[in-house]
Amino acid sequence: MSKLEDILQNEVAAEIGAIAAEAEAKAQAILGEAAQKAEALKASKERQLEAEHAAALRRAESAAELLINQARIAAKGRVVEQVKVDVLQALQNLATQPAFGDTLKKLAEEALAEVVQAEAVVLNPAHTALLADWAKAKGLELKADPAIRDGVRLVAQGGRAYVQNALSERLERAWDALSAKAAKAIWG
Repeated sequence: MSKLEDILQNEVAAEIGAIAAEAEAKAQAILGEAAQKAEALKASKERQLEAEHAAALRRAESAAELLINQARIAAKGRVVEQVKVDVLQALQNLATQPAFGDTLKKLAEEALAEVVQAEAVVLNPAHTALLADWAKAKGLELKADPAIRDGVRLVAQGGRAYVQNALSERLERAWDALSAKAAKAIWG
């Protein structure tokens, strides 16, 4: 029996060895497949992270460009606003010059052309002497108003209608077009 037992034992051992070898081969195949899947997943995640990083970088660059453009626009706005302040100051300085009388006469003539039956010309108290002769020649009453700084107001009979013609007001009316020209002159 020992021979039979040895034969059976050898067959069982051989079968166990074959099963073990088959199990080992399957385990190696599963491990190889898992390693390939893990490598593919890793490569996919790396590509995804690189794409997300590139997208985040583009967003950050776009945000930075936007901030830079906003800063440029704000700076340009401040410069254009300063130009307006400087021009208004220059107009106020012009109103203090002795030759401002000629400018006042031109402003008054323009306003007079727009008023039907004018009865009075109103201007800054500091400028009344500059237009006294003109008002008298036109048969208009001369009045003073400190609120009018650099121009005239022609009042129609009865005081219900008037036309005001002042340098600073003309600048305000034309500022949109002038500021665009100023910006173009400064920045091209």
